[in-house]
Amino acid sequence: HRAGPAQPGRPATPRRTLPARPGRPSSGSRDAGPAVTPVAAVLPAGGSGERLGGATPKQFCAVQGRPLVSYTVRAMERISWISNIIVVVSPENIETMKSIIEKYGHKRVMVVKGGITRHRSIFNGLKVFVEKEFSNHLLQKPEVVIIHDAVRPFVEEDILSKVVMAAKEYGAAGAIRPLVSTVIASAADGCLDHSLERARYRASEMPQAFLFDIIYEAYQQCTDYDLDYGTECLHLALKHCKTNAKLVEGTADLWKVNPLFFFITDNLSQQVCVITDVKEAVAQIGFLLHESLKSQVKVTISISLSRNDSHLQNIFSGQCYNFVCINVSSKDACF
Repeated sequence: HRAGPAQPGRPATPRRTLPARPGRPSSGSRDAGPAVTPVAAVLPAGGSGERLGGATPKQFCAVQGRPLVSYTVRAMERISWISNIIVVVSPENIETMKSIIEKYGHKRVMVVKGGITRHRSIFNGLKVFVEKEFSNHLLQKPEVVIIHDAVRPFVEEDILSKVVMAAKEYGAAGAIRPLVSTVIASAADGCLDHSLERARYRASEMPQAFLFDIIYEAYQQCTDYDLDYGTECLHLALKHCKTNAKLVEGTADLWKVNPLFFFITDNLSQQVCVITDVKEAVAQIGFLLHESLKSQVKVTISISLSRNDSHLQNIFSGQCYNFVCINVSSKDACF
């Protein structure tokens, strides 16, 4: 399914959004490099969301009214040098994904049926470029293919450009981050077996990029065990194609959405406390802001700093709020 032009009257993008950060062009990105290289992106989105809990897979959970996968697709389609975006979903969610594409006017997107594991889903996403029986029409085979999780919406053009350029040079590349915690191995009896020296190891993140011919050959060489139990694409390129991936230091916001993220978006960001000083004009501004916020968030309160009672103390020590403080600097109200 390829999305056509946006239809008149489709819902506008919410003003309050899971930040406008996804796909924001970076002034430091090397546009001239990837721009002359055919590049495509494969987004595995076939997870069941078991670790998140609940009936809805996390890629389809709404964040501020919009499905999470839509933010990630938007981040990719904002980058002009990515020619095709392949979203791989489980068979039962194909129609859901197609409706998301239509509703939000996504372009250059094809929906592909996923497999029973992550690797099998990615392999299916690659097949649309080379196997006629897998797609009604073949897409142009890219020189470089990006693989990126559909549940990682915070991806910038700069890191995508870096892994693509590194993949052109080394055959494969992937974002990494320092380990936050020390990794330990447990013995069969549940006791500590050994620990890893944290300084020597890194956490593998997304995005990753590969010369298409390398990663496709790697998947063709995979055993059933590789496809059913493996999760690391860089390892497949090393194991089956002897390609040593270039590791690219990623940014701190490449994390995957997890239950804590949804708690924050559903609770913390929906609770706002507007604080004003004692001046009447500023208090009026606070009241108007309070009234306007009521229609957009679940909880909003307005309070004056002149109140010195237990209610004010409870506000600061009780629930978690986003705070908006209004005071007066010269003749202007400062937010």
